[in-house]
Amino acid sequence: MNLETCSLGGLYCPSLTDYTRRLTREVKIGDLAMGGNNPIRVQSMTTVDTMDTLGSVEQVIRMVEAGCEYVRITAPSVKEAENLGVIKKELRARGYTVPLIADIHFTPNAAELAARLVEKVRVNPGNYADKKKFQVIEYTDATYQAELDRIRERFTPLVNICKEYGTAMRIGTNHGSLSDRILSRYGDTPLGMVESALEFLRICEDLNYYDVVLSMKASNTQVMVQAYRMLVQKLDEEGLQPYPLHLGVTEAGEGEDGRVKSAVGIGTLLEDGLGDTVRVSLTEAPELEAPVAKMLIDRYATRAGHTPIKPICQLPYNPFQYHRRETREVLNLGGHNVPRVVADLSRLEEITFEDLRPVGHIYSPSLDKFHMSDQGADYVYTGSAPIPFMLPNGLKEILDYTAWLEAEQREDRYPLYTAAQFETADTWHAQLNFVQVSLGQLTQDFIETLHNRPDVVLILETENEAAMPEQRKAFIRLMNQHQPVPVIIKRSYEDLTDEHVQLYAATDVGGLLIDGMGDGVMLSTQDLSYRSKEEWGYTLEGLNKLAFGILQAARTRMSKTEYISCPSCGRTLFDLQETTAMIRKRTDHLKGVKIGIMGCIVNGPGEMADADYGYVGVGKGKIALYRGQQVIKKSVPEERAVDELIELIKEDGNWLEPIGVEE
Repeated sequence: MNLETCSLGGLYCPSLTDYTRRLTREVKIGDLAMGGNNPIRVQSMTTVDTMDTLGSVEQVIRMVEAGCEYVRITAPSVKEAENLGVIKKELRARGYTVPLIADIHFTPNAAELAARLVEKVRVNPGNYADKKKFQVIEYTDATYQAELDRIRERFTPLVNICKEYGTAMRIGTNHGSLSDRILSRYGDTPLGMVESALEFLRICEDLNYYDVVLSMKASNTQVMVQAYRMLVQKLDEEGLQPYPLHLGVTEAGEGEDGRVKSAVGIGTLLEDGLGDTVRVSLTEAPELEAPVAKMLIDRYATRAGHTPIKPICQLPYNPFQYHRRETREVLNLGGHNVPRVVADLSRLEEITFEDLRPVGHIYSPSLDKFHMSDQGADYVYTGSAPIPFMLPNGLKEILDYTAWLEAEQREDRYPLYTAAQFETADTWHAQLNFVQVSLGQLTQDFIETLHNRPDVVLILETENEAAMPEQRKAFIRLMNQHQPVPVIIKRSYEDLTDEHVQLYAATDVGGLLIDGMGDGVMLSTQDLSYRSKEEWGYTLEGLNKLAFGILQAARTRMSKTEYISCPSCGRTLFDLQETTAMIRKRTDHLKGVKIGIMGCIVNGPGEMADADYGYVGVGKGKIALYRGQQVIKKSVPEERAVDELIELIKEDGNWLEPIGVEE
């Protein structure tokens, strides 16, 4: 079989190499349809108390003017559901016809009322008919079917109301709020997430109700991507309708971390043509979410017609389960090593001690020594200009081959060859040699030469607008040829804003890391001159932080504290942005520790998923503290809660005192 001319059939997306958006069923939400041939829509969620009518209306207007096409509002009880009608009436009186979506947890009666008032309801199958008690339950087929019958009885009235009123519905599974029943039957898996939604969807289809949107949200980007892929696969296998997908990463956080994490998950799916509406969940004002979603979406408006990539017919990895590509170890690259970060300093005319500061290696003149931060680059690429001083421990230098030949102390530096130089060179480093290649240069003859070269690491580049699919194709070619050479993913961006670089790099690199591809990351932009913090931009410091941020968001290398914080809504019991900033200020030196910050019990222990510690609002001014999913302290006064959270971390031996860096 010719691997270069056949294509995969029956996969979760139309093609892995030719951008084609998945054709879904069109669902009308008020006067604004999604799915089908409609553009990918943008939505967000209010944070104002739903009973604050004017506050909600004014926030909705700000969101619409920022580019939001659908607005979701929480309805935790019947009184909030009733007020959705008042909010809608006031919006219409002001000339705003944006479709409203009621967000429902635990309360079928609120959902049934809201379905008569707004254009769409969102239900969570994990808590619509079940209560989570973190119990393991043994089911026989008969007792499990009895549970399904109970769910049908509870859910059918809502479906019938939606049919009668022409109301759409999102069946939105959240990884962290899977029911005890699903967890007992399927485990804490992407399959469990998919089955949770399909149980409700099958009821809809039995009742001839098809105005349904589906989502598979998780804070863990690997789980999120795997669940969406599996959902599409299952829909096709069962002959169900191709329902549109709502994409989102839950509890992504704030600032750059929140944007990078969202792009890793959402962008990976958009690359393969999946997704009909997007919500970027940031712990920030909701009107700041829509522009980020729009940037992600707009990248695909002109994607069709990209430089062709030959199709794939043999997939050498499981797209529904993470497994890192097996590679040989070359020095500290590949094998079981974490993915490495290569900083590109090649555009600097002369490199000084100070130029290493932005990439995490900080020189102290008074001590005449370097300090390496938790985000210190592993390698620096200096092009044709060798660094004129001794590098700190933990940092290695890569030079262009011709410059390396002329350099002193070549044993302490590593050469970078072009593909042509690699084929003709007769001088090599004894331990490690880099070769820069693109997909087109990975011929069968070239790959065969690598089998006898245990000293080689590839730096993979691309100029294709469809960067992630082309580089994925290169990895697949190596895997199908059983070639275990380590590969650094290189991406360069020109003439883009800082935020576009942030989102595009997170998509391009993160999409590969999600599938276990990549032993390192190398990012560059047009302007690599160092700027002060006041002139922040994606220069050396920004790109270095971005590379580490992408690795962390893809769950492949933990280099800093991770905050799993929800984006706030009308249920929130404290100021999420202020509290997140306060907790971050006290704990952001705890490398690898994951802290969940949840505004209410709905987004509590379940939604924190795999957090090590949790800070959850349980009442006005009252906080519950969690170790994992177990509550340790209940009703802690808010003014003492951060201190007691730190005490809990100390009790577990996970606390380190912050260390200042001497300048």
